[in-house]
Formats: sequence, C-alpha cells, structure tokens
Amino acid sequence: MHVIKVLGSGCASCKRTAERLEKIARELDASVEVVKVEELSEIMGYGVMATPGVVIDERVVHAGGVPSALTIRGWLAELS
Repeated sequence: MHVIKVLGSGCASCKRTAERLEKIARELDASVEVVKVEELSEIMGYGVMATPGVVIDERVVHAGGVPSALTIRGWLAELS
C-alpha cells in the first residue's frame, strides 16, 4: 500500500485535495492510504512552502493549489 500525505493547515484547499485524492483512488481501486498532515514543523520538514502539498511515498510531488483530477490520475497510474 502506498501512502499519500496531504500537507496543509486544514484549509478548504487542503480538504478538497484530500477528498479528490480519496475519490479518485476509490474510482481506480488504487491501494493507497491518504493521510492529512497539519503539523507545521512536519510540513516544513518536506520543504513545502505553499499548501496544499502532496507527498507520495515520502516524495513531494505537488505544492500550492488543488491538483487537477488528471494530475492525480497520473500519479496513481505511476503507482501501479
């Protein structure tokens, strides 16, 4: 199972990002766990300066703004 972390303070964009990731993962039957990370020190540890950030298997793949469904589908396709 792959771990996808959504980095952010819990703002609306961060929540939308997590919801979109979970929805698309279900649609694709992807084996992922979406985890929300709201602790500022942990977010900064990834070097993310703009949220929401997305980390897949400990690799930062996105920072700032809600990623598109197409982008998320691409990330999940790379995992299989």
